[in-house]
Amino acid sequence: MTLFDLALKNIRRNFRNYGLYIGATVFSIIIYFTFSTLKHSDDISALAETSRQVQSIMSASAFVLMVFVAIFILYSNTFFMKRRKKEVALYSLLGVRKRTIGLMLFFENMMIGFISLLIGVGLGFFLSQLFLAILMKLMGLEQTFAFAFSGSAVVETIVVFFILFLVTSLLGYRVIYQFKLIDLFHAAKKGEKQPKARLISAVIGVLTLVMAYWLALQDLTTSKAWAFFGIAMPLVIIGLTIAGSYLLFNSVLVYVLNKLKKREKWAWKGLNLMTASQLLYRIRGNAKTLTIIATLSATTITAGGAVFGLYYNTDKNVEEYMPFAFMWQGPQYEVESEAIEASIDIETKEVRVTNEETDMSYHVIDQATFDELTQLLDWEQAPRIQDNQALYIDPFYDERWSEQVEEVDVNDTTFLITKQYHQSIFNVETLPGAVLVLNDGQYQALAGDAVSYQAVQVDDYKQHDALSDQLAGEDERNHFSSKVTNYQNALKASGAQLFVGAFLGLVFLLATGSIIFFKMMTEAEEDKDKYGILRKIGVSKKEMKRTIRYQMGLVFMTPLLLGLLHGAVALLAFSNLLQMNLWVPILWWMLAYTLVYVLYYFITVRGFKRTIEGEI
Repeated sequence: MTLFDLALKNIRRNFRNYGLYIGATVFSIIIYFTFSTLKHSDDISALAETSRQVQSIMSASAFVLMVFVAIFILYSNTFFMKRRKKEVALYSLLGVRKRTIGLMLFFENMMIGFISLLIGVGLGFFLSQLFLAILMKLMGLEQTFAFAFSGSAVVETIVVFFILFLVTSLLGYRVIYQFKLIDLFHAAKKGEKQPKARLISAVIGVLTLVMAYWLALQDLTTSKAWAFFGIAMPLVIIGLTIAGSYLLFNSVLVYVLNKLKKREKWAWKGLNLMTASQLLYRIRGNAKTLTIIATLSATTITAGGAVFGLYYNTDKNVEEYMPFAFMWQGPQYEVESEAIEASIDIETKEVRVTNEETDMSYHVIDQATFDELTQLLDWEQAPRIQDNQALYIDPFYDERWSEQVEEVDVNDTTFLITKQYHQSIFNVETLPGAVLVLNDGQYQALAGDAVSYQAVQVDDYKQHDALSDQLAGEDERNHFSSKVTNYQNALKASGAQLFVGAFLGLVFLLATGSIIFFKMMTEAEEDKDKYGILRKIGVSKKEMKRTIRYQMGLVFMTPLLLGLLHGAVALLAFSNLLQMNLWVPILWWMLAYTLVYVLYYFITVRGFKRTIEGEI
């Protein structure tokens, strides 16, 4: 039997153990191949301005995915090598040379990589059209593209992942020369010392997380902490969050478990004492893994929730600064369409106010025009404007850094501001900046030439892109703005970001779930003898299954809950920064993440039980 045959036999024998690893790797290859296909796609390039944005996003995402998958593969490979060390020791005991064993492991890992590449590229070739359709749907574009093969994407994917698998295979080869025979036999039996419960460390862990959350929720413009740390503030928050998470698992969790062990009523119920002892025995190794899982979960939840929130609110963001479907400077145009709800001719004057500190330009309208606009836009009725009074409209007002305007000096006349509006009354692409409303008499007396603008309202602006193209093609229209065009551009940008965020988030989730699965399966191999002894002394299968569920529940739920908490705080800070309510899409995103994560929990519990049942 050749080394190749032996490696192939080992893969078949351990395929159940390798299945999840291969599955996560295959999915990563599919996503990378899809991003690479879209990056090289001629159909995407035909989208002109959109293509450059999409291609840059895909290129950056492919790089991030490549780095993450490299870390995931290297991390996962360490678990498999630990499980194989005893097997390797048996080969050495039978007289097989280290070089031969190393080559066998090298061939085995390369074969797994080849199988993953073959499946990933093959499925990616057929699924890329589906992913392209999803991207087009998210971007609000019609799917009219034909299925295309990208040779560049295939070559790029094969080269990247071949290098990754080659590196992991060489690392596996080196393992043989790094351990003595006795070390390989007892590798699975080596454990960490049971840590002591340190109340000071537990308190520091909680305080560190509280400090991180407090800094994250500070206002960017008024916080003294932001002024002190400057651009280093995000790094400070991330560092405190990671340190607090580690201390939470390594100290707070240890403290709680030790306290539970001392409670006789709880400890001597069922297998609680054994469960707590096993968790404490490996808590240091688990603390590192759980910290990584919680951090990756928080990153995935934060990034995915943010892009989904922006995509979910695309229409609201457009309508906030574009109240009219179409607006332009110039004469009226008779639009022959039943969709037209209103068409209004707007006359404005522009004044420039120079102060010691600022130089402001205002668009001025009379109250008659303002009343007509507010009635059309369903604003509340404005009070009557007296002489030397004015209404002030600033669509970009933000109470965190904008100043309250109490009066405005125009042509040696001081106008007292009686009411302010912080929403847009014009399309800001056509008429940007602040607007003053004067009474009809003082508006007529105001020096300056009047400029005519047209505003058109339709019943459903999203359905009138053809009308938008028709109006935009007229030469007489200056500063033309179209709500449907603005919406489509925003949807393309946020849709591409959501596509990337969703699929990268899914890859991160599969990888983190797989890491916990590998960790628990390794511990199942180490614990199966103990469960066999428990069965012989009369412990029921039901009781053993219950303690397995509790152990897995703690390992899975603590990083999930902490990751959700980290993500919630980060997304709350993000919502406050943008002054937007993103909680509906954020909760949906968290729910989807949790469901997939819980699915991994059931898969891991099932695998752990099967390993234990094989022993008893």
